[in-house]
Amino acid sequence: MVRTALRVILDAEPDLEVVGEAANGAEAVSVVRELRPDVVLMDVRMPGIDGIQATRRILAGRPDGVEETAGAEGPYGRDGAAGVAVGAGEYGSGEYRGGEYGAGRSGPRVVVVTTFENDSYVYEALRVGASGFLLKRAAPEELVSAVRLVARSESLLYPAAVRGLAAEHARRRPAPAPPWAARLTDREAEVLRWMAKGLTNAEIAGLMGVGPATVKTHVAAVLAKTGTRDRTQAVIAAYESGFITPG
Repeated sequence: MVRTALRVILDAEPDLEVVGEAANGAEAVSVVRELRPDVVLMDVRMPGIDGIQATRRILAGRPDGVEETAGAEGPYGRDGAAGVAVGAGEYGSGEYRGGEYGAGRSGPRVVVVTTFENDSYVYEALRVGASGFLLKRAAPEELVSAVRLVARSESLLYPAAVRGLAAEHARRRPAPAPPWAARLTDREAEVLRWMAKGLTNAEIAGLMGVGPATVKTHVAAVLAKTGTRDRTQAVIAAYESGFITPG
């Protein structure tokens, strides 16, 4: 029922096409590798291979992706729905070969669909590579906007929720100061802090009094120096390392 609702909403948009569905994590991995979508909507609560493991496996083949490691099975029961693979053709359709997207593409963007924003499993999904998360109670227009947003390589963050999840993680697993922090320029550090607040490049540019292209350059430098693949991963790294405190 959840997948059908998502399909109806997304297929109604002229620039979006639902290219596949999966009923569980293992099937999701197979479907993504076969159909090469731009965006994947992934439930974390599924039997067998949960959404965290499925996200890790989907992204493992990316040239800049996380290597697959063993993960704990979640006690989710059997009522979860897997993510709907969504192809957003307007944003490019790089060819997928042997686990990698060609034509400058780096693989699908994964959006976790969850019931509770404070679910610790959501944070784990972000840590293994998800580009953001969306609440199941989100309005149809929010769903459509989220797919378009991540297809453009933007982050889909709820800053307050991420801060809360990061604070809990830091409490359980304190981390030393990151070596990359000293390599960030003042401007790059400022951009990273604005990114953690969920601001877009255009919004950051307005606050800093520079052009969006300049901000994009700073963001690219932040990703390179933190060793992360996208904005979400950079923000997670900043919180986990203590570079940004979640208070």
